[in-house]
Amino acid sequence: MKQSYERPSVTVDIVLFTFAQERLQVLLIRRGREPFAGAWALPGGFIEINESLEDAAARELWEETGVKDIFLEQLATFGDPDRDPRGRVISVAYIALAGAEIMATTRAGDDASAAAWFDVYDPPRLAFDHAHILDVALQRLRHKLEHTA
Repeated sequence: MKQSYERPSVTVDIVLFTFAQERLQVLLIRRGREPFAGAWALPGGFIEINESLEDAAARELWEETGVKDIFLEQLATFGDPDRDPRGRVISVAYIALAGAEIMATTRAGDDASAAAWFDVYDPPRLAFDHAHILDVALQRLRHKLEHTA
């Protein structure tokens, strides 16, 4: 007997850090549409059907912020059933580091109404579970720095 299962949607989210003005900064976008229209969030979005996760992350980062050619490392998968009001959405998050010169090329695009850099220790309220994703990314960054010779 063949069983039918509901299928979740899959998104990617990107945590891009830089160090500027003697502070660790994170790139955020202001959402241009619902849910959470007007709220700050990590760059990201839904994967396309014939697209790899890595390609989706690079595309979303480019479309929403104008940032490209950045090495993205998979951070973690976030799958709380209630993380997105639109339904069951699983997000694969990526982490990246860039030099401060990246700040000059950042611009909003696609469904982002703004793109801006924020102090990671004083971010605005974030949409979805993006505050949790940012916390996990900070933990990963600290771990990497503590274990780098």
